[in-house]
Amino acid sequence: MASAPPLSSDNANNADSTGNANESGNGSNGDSGHRAGSTRRAPWHAFVPLWLMCAPAFLLFAALVLIPLAMTLVLTFYRFDPASGPIAAFQFGNYAEVLTSSYFHTIFLRTFGIAFVTTLLCVVIGTPEAYVLSRMRDPWRSLFLLVILAPLLVSVVVRAFGWSMLLNPGGLVNQAFALVGLGPYKLEYTTFAIVIALVHVMLPFMVIPVWTALQKLDPQTENAALSLMASPATTLRRIVLPQLTPGILSGSLMVFGLSASAFAIPGLLGGRRLKVAATAVYDEFLSSLNWPLGATIAVLLLIANLIVMLTYYRLLERRYARSMG
Repeated sequence: MASAPPLSSDNANNADSTGNANESGNGSNGDSGHRAGSTRRAPWHAFVPLWLMCAPAFLLFAALVLIPLAMTLVLTFYRFDPASGPIAAFQFGNYAEVLTSSYFHTIFLRTFGIAFVTTLLCVVIGTPEAYVLSRMRDPWRSLFLLVILAPLLVSVVVRAFGWSMLLNPGGLVNQAFALVGLGPYKLEYTTFAIVIALVHVMLPFMVIPVWTALQKLDPQTENAALSLMASPATTLRRIVLPQLTPGILSGSLMVFGLSASAFAIPGLLGGRRLKVAATAVYDEFLSSLNWPLGATIAVLLLIANLIVMLTYYRLLERRYARSMG
């Protein structure tokens, strides 16, 4: 095989000059790219402190929540004079009146009793409903999800009025009882009416968190349990339910808090006789004009609600941690 002829001195000089030109060209391109990168400006938010970016949201939160709450708290220490109205003072007479009166004890017990029963029924009804919804396939899943969320598009007052039409002495429920020779029953202006309407209103707030928790559940864990000869009931109790605890916890806290502070449904379906804390606050502010006492009831309702919800959260969180090992 013939070997390649050696390069002449002229060719070598040309190659060296070409290499040097390429290197100088690459170097100049790198320098120009470096200069272009160095002249590129950083985004404007890189120069703004994080606290300054959060300031508008914090100011809005303070204006709508913190300041009214602080004003309500200050109002609880005022003294009420029937002739001149609230008088600026610093005394605990309003708290003593609420905490020592059996009338207000009954109101608070009724309020939290209704909230507890409503939450329990929402858990019992909403958890299986969310489980069935998670096992559906489109388009049925979208259709039933729309049915669950549709009540949120209707005003609470309209839904309460609809339940009033159903449960009054001449309503459809008593007419159905009359067809089988029963009734009429007094269903309107009862605790039963308040609970039924609250369950109808609050059920989506239970279904959605549980359904979201089910989306994170790996179906293979259920299949593995079934392949190990576990019964469906055992699989549901030992595998599915422990992983649903965060969703049930979130839904329960929302339902309990909203039910304890509900006003429209207890006001329309409970009447003047079955008062809860929210309607008692309304009466003190607009009927008796005793704003300090109404503010005291509202603050105590908020404190009691927070205590109950935090206690429930701690207990359920501890049980969830124990079940997950």
